[in-house]
Amino acid sequence: MPNQPDRPTTQQLMNQIRRIMTAVNQIDGTYYLAAKKMGVNENELALLYAIGDGQLHSQKEVSEQWLIPRTTINTIVKKYQEKGLLTLHNIEGQRREMHLCLTDAGKEYCAELLRPIYAAETAALAETLESCSDCFIDGFAVFSQLLEQQFTRTILAPPGKDENNHED
Repeated sequence: MPNQPDRPTTQQLMNQIRRIMTAVNQIDGTYYLAAKKMGVNENELALLYAIGDGQLHSQKEVSEQWLIPRTTINTIVKKYQEKGLLTLHNIEGQRREMHLCLTDAGKEYCAELLRPIYAAETAALAETLESCSDCFIDGFAVFSQLLEQQFTRTILAPPGKDENNHED
């Protein structure tokens, strides 16, 4: 039987998780500071980042994917509507949900705001990939999904749900 590497201890796993969480918090803090320096708040930056890809996005979708409260999104949307940067368009078959659409001025504003963000991100990722395999991106995505599943099953489970039930 070939030698198998020892499985990490719980303490080793906890230390690795702490490193990941520290890195995630540093990333979040970097975006927060960048947003502040650019004259927007972190939720505005996240909303513009979310809808700045040229695809259609609903308020609900942005809220769920970017973990921004719907009320916060509504506040930002109203602000950007008043500035002429954003419009809302009905989604066929949806009574209350609307697509967020940047106006031409909004697209220009968004592109200008996100240009240095994208430049910093691509430079950092290119440098990272010089020393790390791009498998770390897939691994991080898997970790994120599995962590969300574990939290949903144990911490975020609705009250009264059997928290030991691991059925999906």
